Amino acid sequence: MKKSDILFMCIQNLKRRRARTFLTVLGVVIGCCSIVIMVSIGIGMKESQEKMLAQMGDLTIVTVMPQQGGTGSVKLDDKAVEDFKQIQNTVAVTPKTSLDDYSIRLYAGENNRYVCDWSTVAGLDTTAFDNLGYDLISGKAIKDNDNEVIAGQYLAYDFEDTMRPDGMNMIERYGNYDENGKELPLPDPYFDIMNTKLTMEIDNGSDKFTIPLKVEGQVKEDYSKGYETSEGLIMGLGDIKKIIERAQNGSVSKKGYNSVIVKVNDISNVSQVEDEIKAMGFSTDSMESIRKPMEKEAHQKQMMLGGLGAISLFVAALGITNTMIMSISERIKEIGIMKSLGCFVNDIRIIFLTEAGIIGFMGGIVGCVVSLLISLIINMVSLGAFSLSNIVLAVRGGEDVSRVSVIPLWLLAFSVVFSILIGLCSGYYPANRAVKISALEAIKNEQ
Repeated sequence: MKKSDILFMCIQNLKRRRARTFLTVLGVVIGCCSIVIMVSIGIGMKESQEKMLAQMGDLTIVTVMPQQGGTGSVKLDDKAVEDFKQIQNTVAVTPKTSLDDYSIRLYAGENNRYVCDWSTVAGLDTTAFDNLGYDLISGKAIKDNDNEVIAGQYLAYDFEDTMRPDGMNMIERYGNYDENGKELPLPDPYFDIMNTKLTMEIDNGSDKFTIPLKVEGQVKEDYSKGYETSEGLIMGLGDIKKIIERAQNGSVSKKGYNSVIVKVNDISNVSQVEDEIKAMGFSTDSMESIRKPMEKEAHQKQMMLGGLGAISLFVAALGITNTMIMSISERIKEIGIMKSLGCFVNDIRIIFLTEAGIIGFMGGIVGCVVSLLISLIINMVSLGAFSLSNIVLAVRGGEDVSRVSVIPLWLLAFSVVFSILIGLCSGYYPANRAVKISALEAIKNEQ
């Protein structure tokens, strides 16, 4: 028989028993929806966890610390930095030196009206700044000269106004909520840090000196890269070394860098890079120690939810098997006629397998469509309001939006293929039963 004839015959057979076909397909739809929705909720959990971690900082940053606080035999020096650059999957590497050993005070405004009694200042390799993934809110990257600096996102809020009385001389950036508990926009600081002259005063314990600073940019807060992105300053490594040398009265420390920042090309490669750095004798810190357990937990929940959905599809498989067995019992005479006309046994098997496969395919397609609608409704409810913008966010997501249900294309494709396989597997036994029927006994059958 031609393949087109087999397909036409299968469709006609399914049409003849519309009610039974509909109920069997409905069982597959329910099973398919159960799997897709359950797995999508697990994927949604994982997405929410990754966004929560991303708010805490860059997930691809590894911070390297010196062995035993810098007293060990392995030094965090320029040679170590070059070794880190040779590690596979690293994008950028920069040493990091701070002024934490000295007392820092910042002045701003005319006649040094605004004062910040404490701040953290970090020096980086400015040539690696762009590749490290720093997100500039305004301004531009700095050069390693003339004491150019980048200010942390909230540094301006740490300044006191010396013209105001104590207790009323700072802008409060925490706890700004309306009567409904909704967070209000931040109030403006006393001055625009991008357009205000800054002066840094350094106290080494025996002497004080000041350094004029040029604020060239403002960076978004990212704790994985350091506290200076929030309430500190970033400057060139060469500039900060000159300041340290001056603070040490011309002497140069040989203990190495405070830390080194390593940028990895992908989250999946962070563990590999960390392991290689640890093998060199250094300590590391990254979001991986938090992300891995959370990812494992999300995967376990995803498997559990998918297993619950698979039970429904298994029940649907029993329905397909039952339908095909009943179909065979009703078509015994038809099978006998086909055999007596010389129809190949394999063609008869293919007919019943194709019918089962069509049921699985139809159930998978409809199940995917229904799953997408259910997922949309779930996400719309979680967003709290029905609007066109929320529909887009429910489908595509957003930077600040955590969807409850996330259905990637691979899950839809898997569901359709899995439904077809369930149909074929369910129809295998009935199809084999059909080909074993004797042609003579089948023709004699009164049904």
